[in-house]
Amino acid sequence: MTPRTVAVVDYGMGNLRSVSQAVLHVARDSGVSAIVTSRPEEVRAAERVVLPGQGAMPDCMRELRDSGLLESVLEAAATKPLFGVCVGMQMLLDSSEEGPTAGLGLVPGEVVKFQLAGQHQPDGSRYKVPQMGWNRVRQARQHAMWAGIPEDSWFYFVHSFYARPSDAHHSVGESEYGVRFTCAVARDNIFATQFHPEKSADQGLSLYRNFLHWTP
Repeated sequence: MTPRTVAVVDYGMGNLRSVSQAVLHVARDSGVSAIVTSRPEEVRAAERVVLPGQGAMPDCMRELRDSGLLESVLEAAATKPLFGVCVGMQMLLDSSEEGPTAGLGLVPGEVVKFQLAGQHQPDGSRYKVPQMGWNRVRQARQHAMWAGIPEDSWFYFVHSFYARPSDAHHSVGESEYGVRFTCAVARDNIFATQFHPEKSADQGLSLYRNFLHWTP
């Protein structure tokens, strides 16, 4: 294993530029090297792995398989710290209403779509899907990845679907958008968020910084 390296997985569907810039920024002067890679051997060699994703989950799963990176990501998820971001979080679950494609099955549960037709926000406007913008995150349970991040901090979201873990213990962050929903999941050495830390200013950078030093 290459000492102190974090690999951002490039399988063709992630929000790579902003994710990689955020990871590279927090890695600077930390003693951790950050790489963006489409090579399975580099994912296997890294100490920890970031799995980004954007677009439709079935498309992301197809591209992950076709890229040849699926097995190396599964190996990473079994043995080292892994951080899933946005659709990268949704892919960790078993299935999604977005399509018939199976997920990675690393966090038991399903991904479901917001059903907010006819509902109104506190200001009287209708809820729009996707949710786009800033929202507060409640830390549903304590986790090392929340270190130094205040309760009810604001993070940036862009999504129409959200995770519904089978085991409530795996839900470590919640937000509200017409319904209370899970926006962060964790299991053993895996942590993942529906929101985009790389678009969430200082608190988002704190999450990535915590990931570089997290020892599950």
